[in-house]
Amino acid sequence: MGKGGQDYGKSEKSGVDSKGAEDCCAMWSKDVRECEEKYQVSRERGLSEDDVQKRRQIYGLNELEKHEGPSIFRLILDQFNDTLVRILLVAAVVSFVLAWYDGEEGGEMEITAFENNAEKALDALKEIQSEHATVIREGRRIPNLPAKELVPGDIVELRVGDKVPADMRVISLISSTLRVEQGSLTGESEAVSKSTKPVAEDVDIQGKKSMVFAGTTVVNGNCICLVTQTGMKTEIGKVHSQIHEASQSDDDTPLKKKLNEFGETLTAIIGAICTLVWLINLKYFLSWDFVDGRPRNFKFSFEKCTYYFEIAVALAVAAIPEGLPAVITTCLALGTRKMAAKNALVRKLPSVETLGCTTVICSDKTGTLTTNQMAVVELVAMGSKSNVLRSFTVRGTTYDPFDGEIENWPTGRLDPNLQMIAKIAAICNDADVGKAGHDISGHYVANGMPTEAALKVLVEKMGLPNELSAGPSAHDGVLSKLSFYHTEILVNSSGNCSVMQGAVETLLTRSSFVQLLDGSIRELDESSRNAILKSLHEMSTSGLRVLGFAYRDDLPEFATYNGDEDHPAHELLLNPGNYSSIESKLIFVGLAGLRDPPRKEVPQAIEDCRTAGIRVMVITGDNKDTAEAICRDIGVFGRHENISSRSLTGKDFMELSSHDKEMHLNQSGGLLFSRAEPRHKQEIVRLLKDLGEVVAMTGDGVNDAPALKLADIGIAMGITGTEVAKEASDMVLADDNFSTIVAAVGEGRSIYNNMKAFISVKVTMGLNQVKLNTELVDYRFMDDILYMISSNIGEVASIFLTAALGIPEGLIPVQLLWVNLVTDGPPATALGFNPPDKDIMKKPPRRSDDSLISPWILFRYLVIGSYVGLATVGVFIIWYTQSSFLGIDLSEDGHSLVKYSQLAKWGQCQTWQNFSASPFTAGDQVFKFDNPCDYFQTGKIKAMTLSLSVLVAIEMFNSLNALSEDGSLFSMPPWANLWLLLAMSVSFGLHFLILYVPFLAQIFGIVPLSLNEWLLVLAVAFPVILIDEVLKFVGRCTSGVKTSSARRSTKQKAE
Repeated sequence: MGKGGQDYGKSEKSGVDSKGAEDCCAMWSKDVRECEEKYQVSRERGLSEDDVQKRRQIYGLNELEKHEGPSIFRLILDQFNDTLVRILLVAAVVSFVLAWYDGEEGGEMEITAFENNAEKALDALKEIQSEHATVIREGRRIPNLPAKELVPGDIVELRVGDKVPADMRVISLISSTLRVEQGSLTGESEAVSKSTKPVAEDVDIQGKKSMVFAGTTVVNGNCICLVTQTGMKTEIGKVHSQIHEASQSDDDTPLKKKLNEFGETLTAIIGAICTLVWLINLKYFLSWDFVDGRPRNFKFSFEKCTYYFEIAVALAVAAIPEGLPAVITTCLALGTRKMAAKNALVRKLPSVETLGCTTVICSDKTGTLTTNQMAVVELVAMGSKSNVLRSFTVRGTTYDPFDGEIENWPTGRLDPNLQMIAKIAAICNDADVGKAGHDISGHYVANGMPTEAALKVLVEKMGLPNELSAGPSAHDGVLSKLSFYHTEILVNSSGNCSVMQGAVETLLTRSSFVQLLDGSIRELDESSRNAILKSLHEMSTSGLRVLGFAYRDDLPEFATYNGDEDHPAHELLLNPGNYSSIESKLIFVGLAGLRDPPRKEVPQAIEDCRTAGIRVMVITGDNKDTAEAICRDIGVFGRHENISSRSLTGKDFMELSSHDKEMHLNQSGGLLFSRAEPRHKQEIVRLLKDLGEVVAMTGDGVNDAPALKLADIGIAMGITGTEVAKEASDMVLADDNFSTIVAAVGEGRSIYNNMKAFISVKVTMGLNQVKLNTELVDYRFMDDILYMISSNIGEVASIFLTAALGIPEGLIPVQLLWVNLVTDGPPATALGFNPPDKDIMKKPPRRSDDSLISPWILFRYLVIGSYVGLATVGVFIIWYTQSSFLGIDLSEDGHSLVKYSQLAKWGQCQTWQNFSASPFTAGDQVFKFDNPCDYFQTGKIKAMTLSLSVLVAIEMFNSLNALSEDGSLFSMPPWANLWLLLAMSVSFGLHFLILYVPFLAQIFGIVPLSLNEWLLVLAVAFPVILIDEVLKFVGRCTSGVKTSSARRSTKQKAE
């Protein structure tokens, strides 16, 4: 199509007025003769081969463009288009260089898989195009012509079941009626009637009744059409372009933005740390003397300069949370499994978290908010007088005849009027309703027109009249079907008759009588006509599609007709001009109101969205009255709310100024956009994103695909959704249910909290590799190193206090490595299984620009981290200085007690007089000291064991704090996440293993602990839970004030 698109409009080559092929000439608004003149063609002969060749040179083939996707090399490079990944890549390179330099092994990294869903969506769009067409050229009918060979001006014949090969103007109806299923393109909930009559030039796509569009399907009737647009100029071609355009502007997810910001901040901090540490140690490799007040005699040691640079870089590399991407991926993967259990199938991992910060859900109506199954909701029959009507409410929202019943339904035998309604609804019907599959527990499905299936279900609920129980066969046989209105000519024992259903207004114009409750026939007078029209108006304004029922039992021309083609009456049926006389002098019997009913669970889901601070906007291609009625039913609007400012058609919205569009979208509460075209949906999503909203868009049709691709998260329907919509989406609903989206939002919020829980443990406890490096550095540089590990709050505080207080070193590298393995292993992974907070859907969504760690959360981490440092150092001091603590006897092992002042100045031990150290026991071992000062070196083994055990225990307890960001353990008890309890058991079990297996204890430089010593460990570690409980309580008290303030601010903004 590329060539055609470039040369479009060069009419001198073909003689055709190419301007007529453009939308500006609006073929739908021209009469048939004018259309033929524009394209210089007649319906009888069609185009000549010369015309076809010339036009193909101008317009190209009737196919969609093939957009070349990015190369495999480009896709691989895109995997590194992430700040954190780039940092990790640099870290890997630096670590490899340092490892090579030190003779150690480097690490490895993993790249996530990728796919190109945009290209798949475009390929799926091509699959819905027709492959063949029946064309008239040079007076000959050519069946099965490849559809790609069509050109504007071709004459095409369409029949029932055909897929429309191009955008075409209907120029002649072969049958009396033509209906096309175009919901996947326009969003309409039922097949649309087409005609040859021109319509207004400025109508929307749904109003172009004289046009059929590529990719739609003929469900009733035959016709002759004139091709007006091909390839990329068709409506489906425009959708193709919009999908491609949307795929070019994919934005990062909120999580990716946060991680990029985190990575950029981390880069700056690491760079500053490297530079600062290297410069602070400048004096050790660069020195000079001052002579006459000026620096002289510079001395530089390249070896020491390289050594300190290596230390700075090694510490900075160790500070990178290389485990963070893996943990995030794990959390997201676990989230996809949980969502799949709730019928939400995630196609892209980041979309799991994106749901958590969704602020607006733009939902399609048909099949998402509604069942996509037509159902009769009101039945009106004639009463005892001609101007008296009886109204019955019909319950049920599916094709299941046992789903609901008819309220106030008469018991016993049906009266003649209701029997006739049931008879007409059953006979004027080509649909079948039955259970899906072979399982008797399967759900009911319909084959045929949804409206006819709904009428068949109505008949079942009414109670099929006895004479129809076996269907029309020996006594009632269908001889012919005719007219736009579903009319059947029947043969029965009392003579032939006709029964019909259709639009009430038209049936009334052709009716002369009404049938009353007792079966008597009365003349259709003005009062009875007004009563019927009043009932029609009430149902229509409620968004119902209304069908009327009528019959005629006096057909003299068909008195002896039995379907024989030689019968004179048969000739009458072949001429549509005779139908009006056959369908006259009818007897009107009643009417029924149908609609695609809302799903039962949707109103509660809408209320849940409102509670969670999420706005719901309904964007549908259906008509305004129907959409408004559904929105009132499901709670988007109040029953009696004035919605004039909240309900607009897509066309009306597009005509607003930019400022008015923003003001309209900024309104609080729900909004409705009806008669929306694909470009309208795209514009709404784009504007919402520009306003800072995180948009989830649902859809099932081809027309939804561009908006699905453009939204922050596109959600396609799994049952009714087209492959185009599914490929353009980030998530697919297996049950097509709106309430599933709301459940998935709660899960997305939970996943984000679980990731923050891991980060909280990571930040609070620290990245222990840094501490491993600190032991490689001489103590004279400790003050400098502390600057670099300030983010590793818990263990940094421990090391800082150890250095600041001057006490012996409490932890060694192999012990810190063990703590890192235990704390970052099972418990961190188990936090991904945290259940959602009970009030998670009662909080407003977080803003997409909220920081990953808020100032209050950071303060909490600082407090908890500081306590970790105090506890690990404090237990070390307690063992040396106290014989008991909180009533726990610590003197059983016989170790010597020292004063704190002695412990703080242990390096001066050699100068102390009369100092001695008693032997003490640890398990089966006895520690003796020939040199009393060894008591602070080899004798610190039990104090180190206590410090290590406190660090492990306190990290286990702190993982319980991470069950909920601000919820108490009373509301979110430990057993809410059994995986975490199991992980804690594994971690404690591993720690016991190295304590009580002698050769492992020797490797880690620790000794077994007694029961009293374990009580001391628990007494020192447990307060971390109490401290965080107090902090959470303060946070809950202040967050309520902040939330109320934020909501007031949002409301004021909307006003």
